[in-house]
Amino acid sequence: MRAALRGKAPGLAAERECWAAGHEVVAGMDEVGKGAWAGPLTVGAVVPDRDRRITGVRDSKMLTADEREHLYERITGWATAWAVGHASNDECDELGMSVAQRLAARRALEGLGVDVDRVLLDGTWDFVGGGRARTIVKGDASSLSIAAASVVAKVTRDRILQDAEAEFPGYGFAASKGYPSPVHRAALAEWGATTYHRRSWSFMEGLPPVGEPRRDPPGTRSLF
Repeated sequence: MRAALRGKAPGLAAERECWAAGHEVVAGMDEVGKGAWAGPLTVGAVVPDRDRRITGVRDSKMLTADEREHLYERITGWATAWAVGHASNDECDELGMSVAQRLAARRALEGLGVDVDRVLLDGTWDFVGGGRARTIVKGDASSLSIAAASVVAKVTRDRILQDAEAEFPGYGFAASKGYPSPVHRAALAEWGATTYHRRSWSFMEGLPPVGEPRRDPPGTRSLF
């Protein structure tokens, strides 16, 4: 293991508190892609196996792409259940990011195939609702299930953007994963937006009249 990752392992303390309180099925959840200009907003959900150990899991942002790919296979083989939910770039445009994140979370929970009693979330915003979530500041660094969910979500979304690179070469999707970068900005300035872009966002202003057309932000569209 790289020296930078030693001594920073997330654990199951929060999960054990939930189990001790009678919550039998606990899932950690995390999102990726919220600030990207292209691609889906993705939420991962992982139900940890309380009887089997797994080592090496960290918040996905701390890991290299190769480390995440390796861990993805280990996490999905270890977890009692896991799933990923997406809100497409079109849904991000149509619904707004807050509603889109709730939608992706709901799809991830439904994809688990089990009834979840308690959900652990990174940060301070409960994007699950229904009174069953616990938010944890820096939860992706302290909770094993949240960290595992971050890896599953990141790897899944990265693969989608790698496919987008093959469909739209020149935008740098494989490297930037849809986030702004010099290559991405230059491609937008020359060729306009693609079908992967969130076209209600402000980066669409001033683009050439080529590519996919701009959309109005949610809440500003006429109903007639």
